[in-house]
Amino acid sequence: MRRVLLLSVAALCVAGTAVEAQFVPRSPSVSRVESRPIASYADSLTEQFTVEGIPVILRRVTANNVVAANVYLLGGTQQLSRESQGIELLLLEASEQGTRKYPRDVLRARMAAMGSAVGVSPGVDWSVLGLRSTVAHFDSTWAILADRLMAPRLDSADLERVRTQIATAVGQRDESPDALLEHLADSVAFDGHPYGLSPVGTPASLAGLSRAELLAYHQAHVVKSRLYVVIVGNVTRAQVERLVRGTLGTLPAGTYTWSPPPVPVIPRGGATFVNRRLPTNYLLGYYAGPPATSRDYAALRLASAVLSGRLFAEIREKLNLTYAVDAPFRERAVAVGGLYVTTTQPDFVLSIMQREMRALQQGTISQDGLDRLVQQFIVNYFLDNETNADQANLLARAALYQGDWRKANAFADDLRAVTPEDIRLAAVQYFRNVRWAFIGDALRVDRRAFERF
Repeated sequence: MRRVLLLSVAALCVAGTAVEAQFVPRSPSVSRVESRPIASYADSLTEQFTVEGIPVILRRVTANNVVAANVYLLGGTQQLSRESQGIELLLLEASEQGTRKYPRDVLRARMAAMGSAVGVSPGVDWSVLGLRSTVAHFDSTWAILADRLMAPRLDSADLERVRTQIATAVGQRDESPDALLEHLADSVAFDGHPYGLSPVGTPASLAGLSRAELLAYHQAHVVKSRLYVVIVGNVTRAQVERLVRGTLGTLPAGTYTWSPPPVPVIPRGGATFVNRRLPTNYLLGYYAGPPATSRDYAALRLASAVLSGRLFAEIREKLNLTYAVDAPFRERAVAVGGLYVTTTQPDFVLSIMQREMRALQQGTISQDGLDRLVQQFIVNYFLDNETNADQANLLARAALYQGDWRKANAFADDLRAVTPEDIRLAAVQYFRNVRWAFIGDALRVDRRAFERF
């Protein structure tokens, strides 16, 4: 599906009339759709309410028998330091080894009998402790999830077992060029910024986390003010209120207030190299985008899609210089854009990337091509967000990134409101100061090439 979209982008988004390439201060563009108040994007299946100070979004879905419930611990890497990287992941994963009410064997037996699952997903903006269950077992599964969050045992032997498992997985990152590249690119591009820290930790940080530190972190940071709950499934508001009130609602209030991290400041160009003998070279560069509250967010999302299509057409389809090329858009509280490629001819490929970035900055794509791209993009985006669990994350991103869950329903109109000139201006403003990570044969590339980005 991704490949089809890239090919379509390449075919549809052709360069139009050239315009001046220098930066033009952003001026409001005329929307091609009628502006609608956000209240009009509400739907009868979704509501937001507060239980004991904890915000809850409930979307009632009766089409299936699955319930997805996510508890978001807000802050992500803003809560961490270099020494504490991975602490929240270690705490949440270790809670599976037993809680105050559910010893490990009892916990596992009950989860297996119900066919339910509770998973942990660490991220740069928040960590998620989420459950998947049937409607019939939702209450019982919620009780286990809540106790894992509220009262983990953290027995020393169990904690060491989980620490070893996570540290082993983190250590194996170095064995995968793509995994190492992703970690390295974040670290170097966002050095000194929360996005430069790893929510999964490093071997050194994980080794240094003591049980006492985990207990202290739990006491200080597992508080109601850090929690946000999103539930999608065939359950009632009264049921959800009862469950939250009797469990998470009894936690200390805390004083945390969610706010996005500052926009990163990335120095111009340059690269960090890991020299390895590999069949190909791996390159990934990141640049800082706008906050999710900015109207540039949707424009940069589409600009990245257009650039991806053009890079795929030029580098993969025409010249066969890669098996993977992309201009990723990272959906975060502050957007992150990038350039990725694997190639045996990095110098030549970097020059093509720079040429295509300039083409987007100096010319506009056709309106007809943009209209068709947006429609394809919308279809693919919602196909990727059709499960109950995906809908929960979609609602959470809208609520936390843009301040209102109803913005999730406004996604299509936000994209349709983007004009070709909006895309050009986004490319001018954000396609710069790319900080690169390179894994491969460093002798195959002129290091000065990275400084031109």
